[in-house]
Amino acid sequence: MDLKKHIRTVPDFPKKGIMFRDITTLLKDADALKFAISEIKKNYSGKKIDLVAAPESRGFILGSILAHELGAGFVPIRKPGKLPAKTIFEEYLLEYGKDKVEIHEDAVKKGENVLIVDDLLATGGTALATAKLVEKLGGKIVGLCFLIDLSFLPGRKKLEEKGYCVFSLIDYDSE
Repeated sequence: MDLKKHIRTVPDFPKKGIMFRDITTLLKDADALKFAISEIKKNYSGKKIDLVAAPESRGFILGSILAHELGAGFVPIRKPGKLPAKTIFEEYLLEYGKDKVEIHEDAVKKGENVLIVDDLLATGGTALATAKLVEKLGGKIVGLCFLIDLSFLPGRKKLEEKGYCVFSLIDYDSE
């Protein structure tokens, strides 16, 4: 199945010059969603995965489904102030400024195998911050998985240079 046919491109969102890859059209198509999850699951079958960690918000959708399919637990990675118990955070750079993500400090036990899942890989900032959080808690990163890789941006290279295995289903090699 050609999953690109199920992705809507929205020009100039959230700002002029950006071609936003909207996965809501894929998510609402039962066959496309089932196929995407099945293909991702195939890539990680046979690997011991204790937890799937995913940043909000679209990462939650794919990550929770994949956690269920892999028989793993799910760990939400949130923006500051959204998690109710004690957290740790990691800052990362945006195009203009900084942001940060948080995880409950008891979300990952030392030695647990964690798969990080998000909808889209662009610069790699969110994924790298998520990986650092998991590792601070003693988790081992099994891989970083994305539905879409904007391969014309430096995200994959940045993550692979840090030693992470990166997997994606859909590649956009230009804006």
